[in-house]
Amino acid sequence: MNSQANQDQIAIDLNESRMPPNVPRVEANLGYSNISSSMQLTGLSIIIPVYNEITTIEAIIERVLKLCTDSHWNAQLLVVDDGSTDGTAERMKQFSTEPRVKLLAHSVNQGKGAAIRTALGHATKEFTVIQDADLEYDPQQIACLIAAMHDKKGDVIYGSRVLGARAQMSAQRRNIYALGVVALNLTVRVMYGRWLTDEATCYKLIRTKDLLRMELACQGFEFCPEVTSKAIRLGLSIVEIPISYNPRLATEGKKIRLKDAFIAIQTLWKFRNWKPSAQAPLRRSHTQSR
Repeated sequence: MNSQANQDQIAIDLNESRMPPNVPRVEANLGYSNISSSMQLTGLSIIIPVYNEITTIEAIIERVLKLCTDSHWNAQLLVVDDGSTDGTAERMKQFSTEPRVKLLAHSVNQGKGAAIRTALGHATKEFTVIQDADLEYDPQQIACLIAAMHDKKGDVIYGSRVLGARAQMSAQRRNIYALGVVALNLTVRVMYGRWLTDEATCYKLIRTKDLLRMELACQGFEFCPEVTSKAIRLGLSIVEIPISYNPRLATEGKKIRLKDAFIAIQTLWKFRNWKPSAQAPLRRSHTQSR
């Protein structure tokens, strides 16, 4: 096996046996891969940040709405157009009369983190989850995250693509993106003494009040490491469950790049000693409703 293949294998083969016994684990629960979506919860804010996703935005909103209807969830969809230039904002307008959907917009592109912070300022439900608009993550799996939270398995629930690949829910990834995930997981272990299999996953289910306590400052893809850092600093337990994943290529519109991995590592370092303020104010971005 050549050196590149060895690197690729590292990105996938994160076996428990390789974890030193003195490293605190983040619980990995494989029991939620087939949970029915027909469960109740007190309330869910689903944040969908969007930038130039004209080919998928309609489908993702429709799928999430159907999931909420079929599951009888008390949910709101907060869809933030982050300065799209491809007609995404116009395509979103067809949902302006749907009472469960709130359309928000940035006049110029600010970044995924900024879009999430904008939406968070309108979140009214007890729990919040992030849903990307590119269809890489199947929204049906949100029910699995809720099931883990409902059973009080943790304060924060992560959907792990690595655990999903091990459970044969999706193909193993052997590329630079997978290697980046490993680098971030190792950084979390070194800086925070916690072991994760997928720090960079989009699927993070957390109580809205805890997100607000974090006083998020993210602008771009550093939302994930900022939440991970501050969740650990707040003493919140993180549980991972397996999810499927259907990645797309850069030529198909994938936006994250290698530089974002370095920014993520910098973010993990930046917040290693973070403490919440006594009264954590919500940071709001300039936004307009549609």
